[in-house]
Parts: sequence; structure tokens; C-alpha cells
Amino acid sequence: MNKLILGDCLDILGKIDNDSVDLIYLDPPFFSNRNYEVIWGDQGEIRSFQDRWSGGIDHYIAWLKERVQAMYRVLKPSGSLFLHCDWHANAYIRVYVLDKIFGEQNFRGEIVWQRAQAHNDAKKKIAVLSDTIWYFSKSNQFLYNPIYVNLSETSQKMFKYEDERGKYQNIILTGPGTSQGESGQAWRGYTPTKIGRHWAVSNIVVEEIVGKEQCKRMSIMEKLELLYEKGFIVFSKNGSPRVKKYLTQSKGAVLGNIWTDIAFGSKSKERIGYPTQKPEALLERIIQCASNEGDVVLDPFVGGGTTVVVAERLKRQWIGIDQSVAAIKVTESRLQMSSV
Repeated sequence: MNKLILGDCLDILGKIDNDSVDLIYLDPPFFSNRNYEVIWGDQGEIRSFQDRWSGGIDHYIAWLKERVQAMYRVLKPSGSLFLHCDWHANAYIRVYVLDKIFGEQNFRGEIVWQRAQAHNDAKKKIAVLSDTIWYFSKSNQFLYNPIYVNLSETSQKMFKYEDERGKYQNIILTGPGTSQGESGQAWRGYTPTKIGRHWAVSNIVVEEIVGKEQCKRMSIMEKLELLYEKGFIVFSKNGSPRVKKYLTQSKGAVLGNIWTDIAFGSKSKERIGYPTQKPEALLERIIQCASNEGDVVLDPFVGGGTTVVVAERLKRQWIGIDQSVAAIKVTESRLQMSSV
């Protein structure tokens, strides 16, 4: 592993074992009529560009589908694929490539990445500010690590109380539905089943006080009493018990599919001049959510090298493929610089 390979990914993928890769991120050439390859003057890229475009969208989709089929083969059953594209062909790619190869049942999401601000010249049509990243798994037994981002200002305002521990909000201690067991019993004069509910005690605070192992051994009533004694439970005016949830205990908000917080302007310090370069924060997010340390990450169109640079930093194994000599050299240089 940890190899940069010069060549057409279709040929290289044929030499990689079945079910050996945990995560694939690909940023293939977009169907956007922009000859980025001419900028670099790499003959391998120019030939590839001509091959992809000679027959229009049908030829482009056939070219991409053949390569995605090879990627599907090398993915582990628990593996995932993220395909980065734009509006020119995203619908074609979803329907004619990914749904056909991975199956509609393995579609995991459409990430919309806002890569730019509004254009001043967008007067005759809606400005295109985003790219699409299609997320598919090989099976329903896939790895997914939730990613958390900072709470919005609105969410932070919900923590409107404050004590010596910091800002907090009062969270109801019960959940919907009744229970005949301990979670339905009365505690300090309050019986949740009377209003069709049951005790739903979060273990987060309890574990902070007594540790995870002791928390597992405690009954619901013991947990309620502990939280009360430590000052984490308050009663509302109608006698309903609530638990204090502190801002410092929040992991943040679970990341959704609209990504507007990763800027990559023309003056970004990351910019190396490669025309299709993507920001490291974008790849960090993808790699962290769909792989663990030691897993194998593959980028079959490595381009400016962002994927493998980030994979290296996050302690993943990696394979980067590109048929452009320039792309391989740029990536190799970035890897060397990041290791200094």
C-alpha cells in the first residue's frame, strides 16, 4: 500500500485484489467541455480527454461505467464509494452508472458541496455554486462514522440557563410510550406512565460521574437519584423532572448532506495551481466518516493528490492512480512537503 501508480486506472484496478479496498473517492474528469488537460500539456491526459469526449455524453458514461465496475470489484463488502461530479452529468452518473452497478438500495446520500459564492455575471440563469458527491456502499453492512460540526447560533441560544458548570438547557427525562418495568415506576412523586411516558435517562452524565462500567450496573432509579443529588435534575412548575444538558457536553450537530462550511477560494493557502484541486477539509470529512485508521483508501484519479495527502495524515493506507505524469509528480511533491 501507500503507492502512487502511473497509468489508466482501468488497467491498474485489474491488478488489485477483489474485496481489498475500504473506501474509494473519485473525482473523475467532469463532462463540462473544459479541457483542463491542455493547461498542463500532458500528452497522456490529452489523449484520454479526446477518448472520453469523442462520442458525447453516451461515450463519457460508457467510459466511466467501465471504470466504476472495476472499482466495485475491489471494494470490500463493507466498503463505500464517493463519486465527485457536477451538474453537467450528475443525473446520468447516478442513474446509468451508480444505480446500475451498486443498486439503488445501496444509495447512502447525495452530498451537495457549495464550492463558490454567487457570481456577479449570473444574470441570465441561476448561478451554479455547488458540486455533487454521490455516496454509495457496496452492501448494507457498511462502515459509517457520524461527523459532528459546530452548533448553529440558533441551537446555541437554546442553552439559555447558566450555573457554575456553564451554560445549559433543561431536557425532558422521559420518552414516549409506557412501560410496566422499572422505567415506568414512580420517582420522587412523579409517575411517567400517568401521562403515557417512561423514564429515558441518558448515560452521558452518569458515566462522567461514576464511569462507564459502574453506570452499566446501576438501575434507572439509582441513576435518577445520583443525578438529583449531584444537582443535574430540576423540576418544572408542573412538577415534571428535567435534566440539565450543558453546552460543553454537546458533540455538536450531526453533519447533514449540505456542506457550505468548506471554503476553497482562489486565494486559499492550499492552492498549488492544479486546476481540479479539491480542499483537504473536504477529503478529511469523507475519509473520517467512511473509514478507520489502517483502512485502505483508493483514489483512481488522484490529480493534485489531496486524497492521498489527507489519507496519510489520518493514518490510512492509500493507493493513488493517475495517467498524468504531471499529476503523479505534483502528488509526490505534496507528500514530501507534508512529511517535513
